[in-house]
Amino acid sequence: MASTASVVFLQPVTLCNLDCSYCYLPQRAVFRRMSVDVADAVARAVSVWSDAHPVHVVWHGGEPLVLGVPGFVELLGRFRAGLHRVGHAVQTNGTLIDDAWCEVFIRHRVGVTVSLDGPEPFNRDRVTRGGGESLDRALRGIAALRRHHLPFGAIAVVQDPDPDRAGELYDWFSALGCHSLGINIVERKGTRAQASVDDERVTAFWSALAVHWRKDQRLRIREFDHALRYVAAELDGRARERAMAPRDPLPMIGWNGDVTMFGPDLLGFSSPRLGAFTVGNVADAELTEILERAAESGWVEEVLDGIEACRTACDHYAYCFGGQPANKYFETGRFDVTETTYCRNSKKRLMKGLMRGVREARGA
Repeated sequence: MASTASVVFLQPVTLCNLDCSYCYLPQRAVFRRMSVDVADAVARAVSVWSDAHPVHVVWHGGEPLVLGVPGFVELLGRFRAGLHRVGHAVQTNGTLIDDAWCEVFIRHRVGVTVSLDGPEPFNRDRVTRGGGESLDRALRGIAALRRHHLPFGAIAVVQDPDPDRAGELYDWFSALGCHSLGINIVERKGTRAQASVDDERVTAFWSALAVHWRKDQRLRIREFDHALRYVAAELDGRARERAMAPRDPLPMIGWNGDVTMFGPDLLGFSSPRLGAFTVGNVADAELTEILERAAESGWVEEVLDGIEACRTACDHYAYCFGGQPANKYFETGRFDVTETTYCRNSKKRLMKGLMRGVREARGA
């Protein structure tokens, strides 16, 4: 595991103004905000790391924009670049974006990705706290982005991977104006205990999506980008080098300074067997020191055992780098397992569907 991070996730606020049925976050109904002291502690580490390589800071809630423009700008202003760039991005539901927010994004060069599942009924599970639909509000926010000529990406959760509607989804997001689309097949994770889809409909969905994407490629599909980079690495002999590279720790720093790793999905969770999924708090130690000794934590050790098990057992390791620890835990109760439903849906079936769709689009 790498001792520095190229991507850092921050939780500026816990509260979300939506109440999506599939959301897994444990504190999304309460308002807790990050202090300047916590932001300063993270910024110190980011500045040091950026002397060696670029660092990307992702503001990820809750709904980050709930913090309001003054509060967000105050936290953002604590960060300074070293020899390399420190970039910022926000993951938002889009409902609070207005002209004032667009001015912030422009002034501070903040990238924007909007969580949005598509037209109704695709978006029906993304509701307000009063149970109302949220699509119109999100579209108003996107209209503001477009008015200010701000590029943006989108991430959609697909609850029903119906291959007959994959083209409709692709065309809708293409018309929306986003430059890229990430597709998350609904997962079993966090407070959401329902099982995810786990059958060959997922392969057919990816295949149908690939057919539509291959026809015009107006819209980048995040998952296809990842898959094709892996294929290119296999073809030019770099796949083994990729497989042996140290894994980025992907730290997530919560509103109170707690640090978890491997992305934002484990923040706020714990296990009777392993304890809290944290490796320290930035109020008690420098973030660099916390990451350097993270492998001493029992749950991180189990995560690394699981990654090593994937490395030795799976031909797809250079593609997925050992999978997502959160999905392993929430599906099985352990981190040291290998294949999961997430793995099958978002890697194996995706690759199979992509290759099938490309062949079909070529008329093979």
